[in-house]
Amino acid sequence: MKTLALIPVRGGSKRCPRKNARPLNGKSLTARAIETTLAARRPARVVVSSDDAELLAIARSYDPAIAHVRPAELAADTSLVIDTVRYVLGDLESRGETPFDAVAIVQASSPFTTPADVDAVLELLERSGAESAVGVGPVDFQFHPAKLKLLEGDRLIPFLVDERGKMAAHELPQVYARNGSIYASRRSVIDRNRVLGDDCRGYVMPRERSVDVNDELDWEFAEFLAARREGAADR
Repeated sequence: MKTLALIPVRGGSKRCPRKNARPLNGKSLTARAIETTLAARRPARVVVSSDDAELLAIARSYDPAIAHVRPAELAADTSLVIDTVRYVLGDLESRGETPFDAVAIVQASSPFTTPADVDAVLELLERSGAESAVGVGPVDFQFHPAKLKLLEGDRLIPFLVDERGKMAAHELPQVYARNGSIYASRRSVIDRNRVLGDDCRGYVMPRERSVDVNDELDWEFAEFLAARREGAADR
């Protein structure tokens, strides 16, 4: 299965300004995603799609061939990632690259994704025969759907279930959420103008690799983890 690994990074970020260029324990989110993806075995081609000169320069420092300029109209806050995927595919194939069978979107905002995670998601996609496969992480007990509430004025009411039901941690099934790290789909899904198909499989990643940096608090937590993990590895 010939797979394009696409790292989409925009220059604009409202909740965490310039996050894709900012150094996290000495290395930018973009550089981390590039190193992770290039070290994976299964992608046939890696592309960094960006509208930002600094981020494209980071990509070119690894390999000029992986930098791909994204048009401004595909880099707005409201732009859809599927449009970028289709644009990159169309451009690469129009320049003579043989068609890709699948696309893996590797998100720079997940700085602790490993090359093994990328390969495992693609292996799951190929082995299962599913339309899509994604990275997922376990949902914390405090955010379990059975514990969610609505507010009517100041009165708490259950969102999904009767609170008199089972509520202890050992009584509730483990639930999972897409962690934002990796999204992989077959070409037939992309050609239907979708990022994920109906038959989607989940590859479970631990909480420490499921960090998704969206705001400053996420960034501070990621900095703490990176300094603790990578600092210890350096000593």
